[in-house]
Amino acid sequence: MKKNIFTKAAKVTIAALITGLFAVPVHAGEAELLQKIEKLAAELEAIKSELAATRKKTEVVEQKQEVMISNAAKAQAPGAIAPLASATSPASPSGTDSGRALPQTAQTVISSYGEINYTRPREASNQAQTDVGRAVIGIAHRFNEKTKMVAEFEWEHAIASKGDDGETEVEQLYVEHEIKPGLSAKAGLFLIPAGFLNTSHEPTAYYGVHRNFVETAIIPSTWREVGLGLSGSHDNGLSWDLGLTTGFNLTKWDASSGDGRESPLGAIHQEGQFAKSRDLSVHGAVNWRGVPGLLLGGSVFTGKIGHATTDFAANDARLTLWDLHARYNPGKLDLTALYARGTISNTGDLNLTFVGQPNPVPSAFAGWYVQGAYQLWKNEDYSLTPFLRYEQFNTAKSYAFVPLGLGVDASPDEKVITFGTSFKIGEGVVLKADYQKFKQDSSRDRFNLGAGYSF
Repeated sequence: MKKNIFTKAAKVTIAALITGLFAVPVHAGEAELLQKIEKLAAELEAIKSELAATRKKTEVVEQKQEVMISNAAKAQAPGAIAPLASATSPASPSGTDSGRALPQTAQTVISSYGEINYTRPREASNQAQTDVGRAVIGIAHRFNEKTKMVAEFEWEHAIASKGDDGETEVEQLYVEHEIKPGLSAKAGLFLIPAGFLNTSHEPTAYYGVHRNFVETAIIPSTWREVGLGLSGSHDNGLSWDLGLTTGFNLTKWDASSGDGRESPLGAIHQEGQFAKSRDLSVHGAVNWRGVPGLLLGGSVFTGKIGHATTDFAANDARLTLWDLHARYNPGKLDLTALYARGTISNTGDLNLTFVGQPNPVPSAFAGWYVQGAYQLWKNEDYSLTPFLRYEQFNTAKSYAFVPLGLGVDASPDEKVITFGTSFKIGEGVVLKADYQKFKQDSSRDRFNLGAGYSF
């Protein structure tokens, strides 16, 4: 709607002219009347010039405002935002994207997330502990509209030095290029698109103080490899990932350590550090979001892990890990389910060399969980979401046959119930509380408190 372009001074002048015109006496002389009319005509011309100038200024201002509004709208449009993580990564349980976004109007963006946790075993309060679990700094830089780099640097357990349990690591470091709309390629160190948690692991993106066991013990977290990746997305809700990368290194297996029992793949991952690359691996992932609130997907990763190592008894060993996952988020309700299974072939001869050790290489490991959450309360600043999760997993479900009864028996499935709540302050800060109950080893039952952020 056009603004009123008549200034207050113009209105007063017009009123005075009209008053002056009608104030001329009827009996005034003709010369005096003509003089009045000429004066009024001159003043009207001046007013017209003033109005024209005002109108021109107003139009210029409105044009500038329209340009500003148009530019702002373009910057906020879906096509003007490119995800830092893979465009096909499944959405996190909290409903956020699997990665933060870098607007095309910005060249460099800083991001971060972190968490501090408190754990108190139910039967051993003297073992209660507090830990700065992780602090992560991310940097993304856009070279142009189609090419960007992404890097994340992580510190775990507060201190990283020779004499403590802390760790400093490069979590991601890759360059991504958009070949055409809906198709992009990347090269470097990037997260493998398996399950939910691996590509969406900020504390604001999952329920519970600690990450679930299935997506840490069976699918390692945070699992990244060095290589090449190709990602695509389509208007029908289908998205996919393909990649050729480094893999795991079975020569790192320590049968005397409990690391392999905690996470078989976590014990032999390479993380881009002088990674053996004689044998490369391939992966693929598919996700479908064709129905509002629904996500269905799966992934597979496979490759040899012996790397033709001299005098190694399992050069032909092959790892295969796959998962199926689903999430349904109709409004305040959030339902999630996931199943993952891994196998390592040709480990019999290797395990013969481990006879007498407590943790030989398993031939199969698997797990699954179901989870439900409901947003009980929310206002402009806060939200409260209780949740319940049941998970069942086994990191040593079976072993390759070893003769003469020298092998190790398979472990029973561990079953864990976790229930608690997430209290969010805005979208970037979360306070968490939960209780975990273990079926096989009740001494692990524990209370947990946590605080986390992400931006």
